[in-house]
Amino acid sequence: MRLPIIVSIDDDPQVLQAIQHDLRQKYRKQYRVLATTSATEALESLGELKKKGEEVALFLSDQRMPQMTGVAFLAEARRIFPNAKRALLTAYSDIDAAVRAINEVQLDYYIAKPWDPPQEKLYPVLDDLLSDWQSNYRPTFEGLRLIGYQFSPQSHALKDFLAGNLFPYQWLDIENDPQAQELLDLHKLSRADLPVVVLGDGTALPKPELVDVGEKLGLKPTANESLYDLAIIGAGPAGLAAAVYGGSEGLKTILIDKRAPGGQAGTSSRIENYLGFPNGLSGSDLTRRAITQAQRFGVEFLAPQEVVSIHSEGQYKHIRMADDSEVVARAIVLSTGVSYRTLENESLDKFTGAGVYYGAATTEALAFRGKPVYVVGGGNSAGQGAMYLSRTASDVYICIRRPDLSETMSQYLIDQISNTPNIHVLSCTEVVSATGNERLECVVLENMDTHEQKTEPASGVFIFIGAKPLTDWIEMDIIKDPKGFIATGRDMGRYAEYKRVWKQSREPFVLETCSPGIFAAGDVRAGAMNRVASAVGEGAMAVSFVHKYLAEN
Repeated sequence: MRLPIIVSIDDDPQVLQAIQHDLRQKYRKQYRVLATTSATEALESLGELKKKGEEVALFLSDQRMPQMTGVAFLAEARRIFPNAKRALLTAYSDIDAAVRAINEVQLDYYIAKPWDPPQEKLYPVLDDLLSDWQSNYRPTFEGLRLIGYQFSPQSHALKDFLAGNLFPYQWLDIENDPQAQELLDLHKLSRADLPVVVLGDGTALPKPELVDVGEKLGLKPTANESLYDLAIIGAGPAGLAAAVYGGSEGLKTILIDKRAPGGQAGTSSRIENYLGFPNGLSGSDLTRRAITQAQRFGVEFLAPQEVVSIHSEGQYKHIRMADDSEVVARAIVLSTGVSYRTLENESLDKFTGAGVYYGAATTEALAFRGKPVYVVGGGNSAGQGAMYLSRTASDVYICIRRPDLSETMSQYLIDQISNTPNIHVLSCTEVVSATGNERLECVVLENMDTHEQKTEPASGVFIFIGAKPLTDWIEMDIIKDPKGFIATGRDMGRYAEYKRVWKQSREPFVLETCSPGIFAAGDVRAGAMNRVASAVGEGAMAVSFVHKYLAEN
């Protein structure tokens, strides 16, 4: 397989020679480095590279060049290789231009001259950019393939699982892709065996269970040890933060999730208000970084594995899994998060996974290229989903029960939606039913003020309404509010059962539940702020209280 390319442009031959030397010194085993003093020659060669099927991973351009500025070059290069990372070499006096370029050409980074020593000022930046590029790079496909029907709930469940666990895969629609039937024939399988997962080694798995797929791909549903300092249940932003801090501070830590890391945030197409990422980042990108960081600190990650019960015996907490295995921990952080509430509607239920989806905009968007879709919900998740779907769908209709989005959605998303011509906000409107044969074809909309109903064609409905805490499985004496969110700290004093269940001489820690040594963090906790940054903060804070609890027990 041909190596991807790093392209470097600088009109000063000495500077170009220096950057070329540093790039080859570090990256020659994984990338080819092409360098030139002419931006116009570089643009001409890019067209030829594109025709030959080459891939550019990174453009590194000087800003001040006689033929065109670096920003102008990157704008043109972006049209040819839109997925390549873009970095600008600038003098200190050009930093204002570099900052403007973040918006103008979606610049990923700017590097001030001189960059000596490269080990400190060049390589860490490029390592991060190239790592991000590699996470989305799709060469001529040689890996995991999934064959199925587009509007099949079973196929959707597998796509959602693979995407959530950050496994790159190729989707082959049996009705539209000749390669899908060829693969079935090769493995002597029929359409009755769909969906089929074909692994990189050629093994075919007809109608597989998620656990089986996970094990084949290297996921671990079984713990290595029987006793841990800290068990974290739920791998959303709060759980991932708790894992990073628990592992980095020397606690023997295990992280358990029944599906995949990231939680609802992991399915977000773009998080633009997370501190430190001025260009935004996707939920999958944040998840990938976090799980890698946690594993680097020795955290053990179990998935897919469902916890079905917990109970305390003295200082030890026993965690029982769906497969009847058990893990014992001295402390627990509950960070199971929330799930989207379902619309209680039989006609919609009929098409779940076959045109009706809860979340899943990033997983299914390509299936609706050039077709109308509806988004139900007015929160940030709905707005992010609508923006992502607008890239492929002909029209995106956001159905909300309120007069406008101002009370439920961040202003930056409202501004983006208002500036996207194929997104339409239908205020005071709800989806009351759906029709179709084997897949969704139409929705019936009702105006809540006039009660007028109308039927509209719809290829997909993506539902992002409310938040239901994933706490139904908790049977022990842990106080929950009427909606099922877990009460913690002093807030538990408002509940009548608090004095009955809390028997410690001390006050509960801020994030501690009424069961000593069991903490709650993130969206599952009553009173949480429902923001990625706050969930990360609570996950980190929970570990500090875990230390205090362990010190006294």
